[in-house]
Amino acid sequence: MNDTARNAPLFHDRSRWAGRRNFTIFETLFDAGRRFIDTWSTWRDDPQRCERLHFVALVEMESMNALGIFTDHPALSQLLTDNWPVPVASIHRLEFDDGHVVLTLAAGDAESVLPKLWMRADSFYLHSGAFGEKLPFIAKALARISGDQATLYADSHPQLARALNDAGFTIDETSQHVTARFAPRWRVRRHEPPVALASTEHEDSRHAMVIGAGLGGCAITERLASRGWRITLIDRHESPARDASGNPAGVFHPIVWRDDSVAARLTRAGFLYALHRWSVLEQHGHDLKRSHAGLLQIADSAEDAGAIAAAITHFGLPPAYVRAVDEHDASHLAGQPVARAGWFFPRGGWISPAAVCAAQCAVAGDWLTSRFDTDVGRIEHKNGVWTAFDTTGRFIAEAPVVILANAGDAQRLAGLHGQPTRGVRGQLTLLERSPLDGLRVPIVGDGYAVPLDQHTTLTGATYDIDDTNPLVEPSGHIENLERVARMLSALNGFAPDPVSLNGRVAFRSVTSDRMPMIGSLADEPAARSDAARLSGAWPLDLPRKPGLYGAFAFGSRGLIWSALAAELIAAQLEGEPWPVERELADSVDPARFLLRALRQGEFT
Repeated sequence: MNDTARNAPLFHDRSRWAGRRNFTIFETLFDAGRRFIDTWSTWRDDPQRCERLHFVALVEMESMNALGIFTDHPALSQLLTDNWPVPVASIHRLEFDDGHVVLTLAAGDAESVLPKLWMRADSFYLHSGAFGEKLPFIAKALARISGDQATLYADSHPQLARALNDAGFTIDETSQHVTARFAPRWRVRRHEPPVALASTEHEDSRHAMVIGAGLGGCAITERLASRGWRITLIDRHESPARDASGNPAGVFHPIVWRDDSVAARLTRAGFLYALHRWSVLEQHGHDLKRSHAGLLQIADSAEDAGAIAAAITHFGLPPAYVRAVDEHDASHLAGQPVARAGWFFPRGGWISPAAVCAAQCAVAGDWLTSRFDTDVGRIEHKNGVWTAFDTTGRFIAEAPVVILANAGDAQRLAGLHGQPTRGVRGQLTLLERSPLDGLRVPIVGDGYAVPLDQHTTLTGATYDIDDTNPLVEPSGHIENLERVARMLSALNGFAPDPVSLNGRVAFRSVTSDRMPMIGSLADEPAARSDAARLSGAWPLDLPRKPGLYGAFAFGSRGLIWSALAAELIAAQLEGEPWPVERELADSVDPARFLLRALRQGEFT
């Protein structure tokens, strides 16, 4: 960072964050963390500070390993260093001071990443010299996410004044530094940046009903409670984590594909954020019963192994995130002979979903009211309040916000067009004292094998679309063992009586595109009545049902996606910076199937 930028004030008028619930600062170049550390320190020392400080910054990949320990703030510098994320292209969300200071790092090329961010920024630090002739593009990108009267501070540049003026900023003074304020005299953007839901403005109205107490519902409970929301958690079972979230263990790992697809990027963001949240829960003394030795994925073929190895190199994925391994190295990692080469995730592993749910509910503390053994028959919206009724029509609870996290039943309560979700039956098989004893790390690929202890291995799982059979079937055990045997040769010839094996059946929900449903639900009747105008709509154009959100259809990736889903919904409710790029949020938008129908003219 040059001296001009380093000596700039923290922002023009520090009183602007006084008494605010949220205040967002955006920096176009995160250079070793200097400005973030200074801002964090100033926030701590200011008795009139905002309740939650968001600092969002672009960071170039080559700078991901260039943190500094600043002698004037050694403790804060060390905290940042200790929590620094693995250097991969993604949006990284880090939280400090019990979540009151949030650092969101957008790692990657600034020109490609900046247009994908979605937030309402109150203050900007623009490093003009880093962009030069690209300043007009950068200024317009900043205008797209500027809050009303947002302030901007920049080092001077010959092209800056005109770029800012054209983007809707009014320049206050020009010298060695440039200060400006966002005050456009004409419309400079199609959509207004996100704002908090009206009901969040008053503390008494920050109340949400969460229907479903699995991984999704419990994660939402914890994320909203951390922001001072009251939660009424409703589930048809007598305790949390009784359906798929009640499995003995679940594996967690990102995915690597030949192209860095939307699914790969979303899974990467979810994996990294889940690791962060789990670490926070563990720091609070909760045992999540998770492994720490990594996870091994076995390729389906030698061709796939080579292609993924090439992708790892092409995308510059570091060994701390993933590394390709040949058959010999894979066998050494597994402690068992493996059929083919693959790739190893040092931070992957297995974890107890039920332990995660229990920890999240415990952290929510007094903000949480539970209503178990309660089956929701319908929900109703009237006068700005959602009301839930049981299957007999009796009142359960009411709140300004309701979040559907009840898997396959969510589309019924929401009345979604085209019934976009389907049920999936999954059967697990538990092996006691088998040839897989001593397996060192979880193995995934064509099935999975999880070493719960020295002599117990969990294998699975079947993937039976639209199968509603709740019984454990011998045929499911046979299928599970055959699939694992194609990865681990120790099971070849191992043929126990399938009737004697223990197992468990659970049901998941999936969509046709295998992406989850996360975010605000559309007002489908209103959209249909305006179908002609909305035939060319984008997600932000659609009418939404006020206060109705969803987090469901996670398929087999609930562990990876649930924490990120909860953070995204919390950010949408509070008008905070989103924890993922807008195109990723669009890919999981519950309204995407309705949007597709509108574009295809189904309602004309």
